[in-house]
Amino acid sequence: MTKETVRDTQAMLSGMTPRLMEGEFVFCVTSDEDVARSAAPDALAWFREREGISLVLAKSRAAELGFNCDIPMRRIVLEVLSSLEGVGLTAAVASALAARSIPCNMVAAYHHDHVFVPADMADLALKILLQLQEASSN
Repeated sequence: MTKETVRDTQAMLSGMTPRLMEGEFVFCVTSDEDVARSAAPDALAWFREREGISLVLAKSRAAELGFNCDIPMRRIVLEVLSSLEGVGLTAAVASALAARSIPCNMVAAYHHDHVFVPADMADLALKILLQLQEASSN
């Protein structure tokens, strides 16, 4: 059975089913095209900005490449198939985490949204998102 893409804010929140993934990740930046090419096959994500190429790499790979690994992050996947035109999911998630002083970096991919939080706050962040989902289901 194929899941339907969800666009309604309430439906996205009640169906988000946050899942904490294994591993730690690091957000890195380089202006060195050779380093970027070397890292690209292992990158979970990358984005070209004026200041350089931003990469999301497994902490171990980032360390191998000499990147600063002082801020390890964990990834929480929101399992709902959120529409690229959906409104409110990012704001609600970020607001719920901010209310508990948890920084987050949201990455919206085609099918799912991914929430990166400091590794030492990941369990609490997951709990908060599960509570948000529960509250949105009522």
